[in-house]
Amino acid sequence: MPLQFHDCTFRYGRRNQPVINGLNLNFSSGHTVLLGPNGAGKSTLLTLGSGAWRPERGRVCLNRLDSARGRRARDYRKQVSWLPQRPGFLPGLTCREHVAYIGWLKGMNERAAWTAAPAALDRVGLSKHRDHRIKSLSGGQQQRVAIAGALGHDAEVLLLDEPTVGLDPQQRRRFLDLLVSLRGSVHVIVSTHDIGDLHEAFDEVVVFEAGRPRFQGAVEEFAAHATPGSVPGRQLESAYTTILGGGS
Repeated sequence: MPLQFHDCTFRYGRRNQPVINGLNLNFSSGHTVLLGPNGAGKSTLLTLGSGAWRPERGRVCLNRLDSARGRRARDYRKQVSWLPQRPGFLPGLTCREHVAYIGWLKGMNERAAWTAAPAALDRVGLSKHRDHRIKSLSGGQQQRVAIAGALGHDAEVLLLDEPTVGLDPQQRRRFLDLLVSLRGSVHVIVSTHDIGDLHEAFDEVVVFEAGRPRFQGAVEEFAAHATPGSVPGRQLESAYTTILGGGS
């Protein structure tokens, strides 16, 4: 995937130290999982990737589109769909209205957004709830509505920040199945602390710490960092700990 960060620096407030400083990172095509301890800069990275924030220095690009340059910035945001860690909902909207509204914000005309919303809700298993008000849903269902909003328009890239928070095991299983179904149709970057099913859902692993990648490579390369003799079923956790130098 040609999502690229070129010499990017970002800080919260002029007097603070940069969260990201001089970052150069090119994501690969397919599905990438973004791992790292709390405070590593993962959410900041995805927010910059969405175009919602601009870097203090450097560029964020998708193909030939720049996230911060005039009309090309608008075209960039149409191609990138972002699910933040704490998605917001307008009071009183139904599931279908919310997903259609997100599509309209991304540049779809009103009719096209309204027509596309049911299919997006069906993909996350909420077709029977499409006319229910979001405030009546459980937390896990609301998270799936947010994911549907990220799928409701024709984006090239999905950026999902902790999308499985609040999902029960069955809902998480549905989300993993959804990721698998998206292979070949859209590029996905998922930030998560859950590393149990990397082989199934992802092609690439990026381990991020202190605003920089500590590792980038295929899932198999990541798993190879596991300590010899690590407990069966815990090899990926062992690999993560090894890469971070003993833990986070």
